[in-house]
Amino acid sequence: MAFDVEREQEERKKKKKKRRKKRERGEKSRVPFSPMMIEDDSALRTSGRGLSDQWADSVGMRPRTTERHITVHKRLVLGFAVSILALLMVTMIAVLLSLRFEECGASAAAASAGAEADRIPGGAPARTNSNNSVAGTSHQPGEEPGRPVASGGIVPGSPAPKEPLEEEEQGRWQPWTQLRLPGHLKPLHYNLMLTVFMENFTFSGEVNVEVACLNATRYIVLHASRVVVEKVQVAEDRAFGAVQVARYFLYPQNQVFVVVLNQTLEAQRNYNLKIIYNALIENELLGFFRSSYVLHGERRFLGVTQFSPTHARKAFPCFDEPIYKATFKISIKHQATYLSLSNMPVETSVFEEDGWVTDHFSQTPLMSTYYLAWAVCNFTFREMVTKSGIIVRLYARPDAVRRGSGDYALHITKRLIEFYEDYFKVPYSLPKLDLLAVPKHPYAAMENWGLSVFVEQKILLDPSISSISYLLDVTMVIVHEICHQWFGDLVTPVWWEDVWLKEGFAHYFEFVGTDYLYPGWNMEKQRFLTDVLHEVMLLDGLASSHPVSQEVIEATDIDRVFDWIAYKKDYLTIHKYGNAARSDLWNTLSEALRKNGKYVNIQEVMDQWTLQMGYPVITIMGNGTVDNMIAITQQHFIYDSRARVRTTEFGNNSYLWQIPLTIVLGNRSHISSETIIWVSNKSEHHRITLDKESWLLGNINQTGYFRVNYDLRNWRLLIDQLMQNHEVLSVSNRAGLIDDAFSLARAGYLPQNIPLEIIKYLSEEKDFLPWHAASRALYPLDKLLDRMENYNVFNEYILKQVATMYIKLGWPTINVNGSLVRASYQHEELRREVIMLACSFGNKHCHQQASTLISDWISSNRNRIPLNVRDIVYCTGVSLLDEDVWEFIWMKFHSMTAISEKKILLEALTCSDDRNLLNRLLNLSLNSEVVLDQDAIDVIIHVARNPHGRDLAWKFFRDKWKILNTRYGEALFMNSKLIIGVTEFLNTEGELNELKSFIKNYDGVADASFSRAVETVEANVRWQKYYKEELFHWLRKALRH
Repeated sequence: MAFDVEREQEERKKKKKKRRKKRERGEKSRVPFSPMMIEDDSALRTSGRGLSDQWADSVGMRPRTTERHITVHKRLVLGFAVSILALLMVTMIAVLLSLRFEECGASAAAASAGAEADRIPGGAPARTNSNNSVAGTSHQPGEEPGRPVASGGIVPGSPAPKEPLEEEEQGRWQPWTQLRLPGHLKPLHYNLMLTVFMENFTFSGEVNVEVACLNATRYIVLHASRVVVEKVQVAEDRAFGAVQVARYFLYPQNQVFVVVLNQTLEAQRNYNLKIIYNALIENELLGFFRSSYVLHGERRFLGVTQFSPTHARKAFPCFDEPIYKATFKISIKHQATYLSLSNMPVETSVFEEDGWVTDHFSQTPLMSTYYLAWAVCNFTFREMVTKSGIIVRLYARPDAVRRGSGDYALHITKRLIEFYEDYFKVPYSLPKLDLLAVPKHPYAAMENWGLSVFVEQKILLDPSISSISYLLDVTMVIVHEICHQWFGDLVTPVWWEDVWLKEGFAHYFEFVGTDYLYPGWNMEKQRFLTDVLHEVMLLDGLASSHPVSQEVIEATDIDRVFDWIAYKKDYLTIHKYGNAARSDLWNTLSEALRKNGKYVNIQEVMDQWTLQMGYPVITIMGNGTVDNMIAITQQHFIYDSRARVRTTEFGNNSYLWQIPLTIVLGNRSHISSETIIWVSNKSEHHRITLDKESWLLGNINQTGYFRVNYDLRNWRLLIDQLMQNHEVLSVSNRAGLIDDAFSLARAGYLPQNIPLEIIKYLSEEKDFLPWHAASRALYPLDKLLDRMENYNVFNEYILKQVATMYIKLGWPTINVNGSLVRASYQHEELRREVIMLACSFGNKHCHQQASTLISDWISSNRNRIPLNVRDIVYCTGVSLLDEDVWEFIWMKFHSMTAISEKKILLEALTCSDDRNLLNRLLNLSLNSEVVLDQDAIDVIIHVARNPHGRDLAWKFFRDKWKILNTRYGEALFMNSKLIIGVTEFLNTEGELNELKSFIKNYDGVADASFSRAVETVEANVRWQKYYKEELFHWLRKALRH
């Protein structure tokens, strides 16, 4: 070893002496004060771009360092030469000292590694450190000083490290400090071997990654978080042997693991990276985590993964970005009392005498890390086989499988795979698809390729006690996830800023697929209007919204892009303007149009909709003017008008869209054919022949993603049309008018009475969709008013509009034999909507009927409440009756095994008027053995929606924030849901100040969601200040007539 060091020192002296002489010769030939070229001789910077293919370009390679010109005085050359000699002497001394330090520090470093491993409770079996493994205590970049971590210092028994890289020495380039991986390496294949210890919730792993070196580098940077690394080895191949590791360390700020090598990896060569590690099976909701359930009085545990978007790194070191697709070969060793699942089928199982078994899974196709999945559980399953031979299995708790709770999901999954294979003309890519129903999960479902994971509430269904609305919810979640097996698994976004590529397609096909399963439900043409368009426009009308395609700068931004704008706004873009995507897809669509003789720059149009946040409001003015001219203006729609003044982004009024505005003219008995006007400017004038008795309607059937406002005279004519003959307007147009009017009034574009006058016609409305639109629009208005002294005035007005249809429809009818008389889907949903409005606003007959039904259940212990209105009856009964009813529902919740029934029983408990019971429920919600983690969020939000519990939930949220943020903080989708749900109906100055003070105390936590919360509450307070009295004044007048 000493010989190697001496030889290395001699070589270094010779090289630097040659460089010095070359510089001196060059200096003599130059004119004094001329620029001198100094080249950076780092291996990293002279290697160039190893590969110039499209993939290498797409991962953003770091460009070569440019040559730097430095002006140097001739007389400084001698001083420079002397400095070089001094540097060489210092380097020699440092190398010699490092050898002594290495010998002294090796034993201490090894001891530190053992100490770190011991910190894992019941950790994996100890492994003997080899010459390439150490867990040192020396401070590395990104570590906390003085804190031992599982990372390498100088490797015992290896040669002393060569001269440090110039970049590292001067701190100019540290690839581990960037959000994106540097791109010098590309993973080709992972061989991952896991040993899972369910008795103490730990696991050990060995990952071997074959990587292609695209650009020469001495750093290996990949993702890792919460893993304890025991050993690292790097080798080119069997012929060339090992590549010496200088050290390795975790950089927790960016959740990366860095391996520093003693030599440069050469471009266009393949290498193998081997990492041995261990970690916890966490009691949370991300990475490889654990869940549990009770069977026959015994609590059983399971382990399951959730890697999207950036949590595979918590289960194994990997290149955890969507562009780094590779193949995977997974092996899982576990106790024989469990079974293991992964993306591919089990190839072989090796049973050992000590009660353990190792399952070796087939190799996957090329895929991103966030779609990898595995589970270790003791579930049972049922299976079906598609026409093309795909094996479909549903795994769930043994009692749920035995009851047939998964049969519905299994049957429609088989049908959907067959449907999508025919629809896309692309076969399903894997030999099997497993559906796994787990008790605890951060999302409704996750579309892992070949192993889709669902929370039980979104896949298990007991037909005998499940409502139509619950069946629809389960159906659409399954349809969405099965679609992802094509959109997302086969085709993956390059980076998270375009997550909407996969979510937009999948959300669109929720409606296509559901229409295939239930043609009479008319989902694609109608229900998307209220459940998608109206919902996302509510969110997208905030100044804190974001474009569909948004830049991802920090790690937390990655979770933020997974919101309803990404999921639902793009559904509209896809459906109405062609398949939404970025420039490559726009170019493909433009080319397709050119082939059909149409020359449209799709990218120019679509970039305005995907790269600008929000949406416009079109205002059409001039109805009945002499010259038949109408003025059309566009502006960015924002609920809080003050946001335009406060925010520079809106101050310049620069937002502009190209808008395809469809228009019809009509009167009481006739409607014209549709005309289209392309609105491209802030203000335009167009000639339209329009008499004084005719109205104008824009955005026909709400096919465009914008709102339309009119002059008051046109609004009056439209209201008159609805009152006289509403069927002249289509069902979608009626629903669209209702939603636009309420939203425009909420934002101050319209007088408050206009939307309330529009809904007067509902007493004659027999279609579900306009009622559904009205119910959704009334809900936030109700929450703004439900703690006001004059609330009864609003309450009375709404009951007056609902009463006629409530009497006409009545309650579901029960046959003599006790069975329910079935009606059509549309009729059942309409009746449910009207009953819900009647009971919510205090219709006496509705309250009496609900009380009678729940009292009958308590006295007879036989539940005869119609399935489709059970949630309404439970909630109404709990709010009206005494504490005994609450205790009865609480008892039923505990004893109930049917998932759908358990959900609505828990939500009913939040309807109580008793503040003590609400406080009790809030505190119980934090007990994971009583209320599942994902259900606790719903409990808190539902209490916040109750006027008697809003302040309680808000106080509970603040008091328990540290606990809640620890539980849900990294699952930002859940955290965002909780923050928005608790704050969205706060509407007083005091509550706004409390919110701002709370955020100030917890600066930087989930700031995007809190920004939205502040904007929402500010808008609520502003509405109270400027429009509340206007509304109540009109309501009093309306009720007197």
